[in-house]
Amino acid sequence: YSLSNAPTALALVGIAMSVPTILLLLVGGVASDRFDRRRVMLAADAARGVAVGALAVLSITGAIALWHVIVIVAFYGAAQAFFDPAFDAVVPDVLPADELAQANSLDQVVRPLALRLLGPALGGVLIDTVGTGGAFALDALSFAVSAGALLCMGALPRRAARAVKGTMSSDLRQGFAYVRRHNWLWGTFAIAAISYLLFLGPTEVLLPFLVKEHLGGSGTDLGLVLGAGGVGSIACALAMGQNGIPRREILFMYVAWTLATVAIAGYGLATAIWQLMLVSLTFNALETAGTIIWATAKQKHVPAALLGRVSSLDWLISIGLLPLSFALTGPVTEAIGVRTTLVGAGVLGAAVTLAGLLLPRMREIEGAAPLARPEVARELSASSAPG
Repeated sequence: YSLSNAPTALALVGIAMSVPTILLLLVGGVASDRFDRRRVMLAADAARGVAVGALAVLSITGAIALWHVIVIVAFYGAAQAFFDPAFDAVVPDVLPADELAQANSLDQVVRPLALRLLGPALGGVLIDTVGTGGAFALDALSFAVSAGALLCMGALPRRAARAVKGTMSSDLRQGFAYVRRHNWLWGTFAIAAISYLLFLGPTEVLLPFLVKEHLGGSGTDLGLVLGAGGVGSIACALAMGQNGIPRREILFMYVAWTLATVAIAGYGLATAIWQLMLVSLTFNALETAGTIIWATAKQKHVPAALLGRVSSLDWLISIGLLPLSFALTGPVTEAIGVRTTLVGAGVLGAAVTLAGLLLPRMREIEGAAPLARPEVARELSASSAPG
């Protein structure tokens, strides 16, 4: 918005980052199933750190232009396509099934604490004090912290021991075939794709614009709004970590996601920063509840050898229409206004999400026993054996 004070400019940046991610997600999923997932994430961290570092240098020197941002975020998005499937799939490599829900809850404490609470709050203050260049420089250093954590893990024995068989195309076909046989997988992928088309672009593009132009807010105010979402996510994750996953997991997940999407309409109705903070808290708490259940369900009911490809298909289909969502946000906003766009996005997205429960066999995994993970059990036993 400093380079171009128009929603369409931010929409272009969103398109530039999401298109490479979408194009490379399947390759990233295959890579995470064929190679050491830790090494895949390390390479992605290095690439993303370089990209954000380039933004920092260009910002500090004053040479940055909008086309620089577009090119750099495209490179960042390509690396993201490898990190996300590997991150999703690595959890059951290191934990038994009965600890997956707690691990995913912990993830949903740490992730929003950094991503939605401390990160936006610190980012807003930094932008207002030391400028965008300094904020990007610290962001680039954060990927070194991530890489250091991965190095502390060491090699993953069961990933290294697996022999690579077949071709990448055969691996992809195997992943597609598995998803096609399970309605709870492809149905949720499809519902997410349509609902994200309706609400994600408007939320990402218009929330900063609403804070800046309609409510006269600053970067710090936007950080407070996003930070409130982090508080909601953390509170929800802590509660679910203590209480576990509901028995009717798919029903609970869809109801939580439906209510979360309805809450987006509140952005369009808000007339003060504190109201935006309340909406952000509500949306993120409910979204986190569904996300914990979804991640745990995949890890429990998808074979470990296929989990990277299933996760990449999840990301691919779910965000496949995201560039279109960004592209449509600008003209729709010009036609009906910022607030009406946000209200419509929330109402229509919620209707589509709730409709997912009507698909046949959507709830077939409710009450089903998790798949056995004998490799994890053996490794845990070996690591705890005396001597």
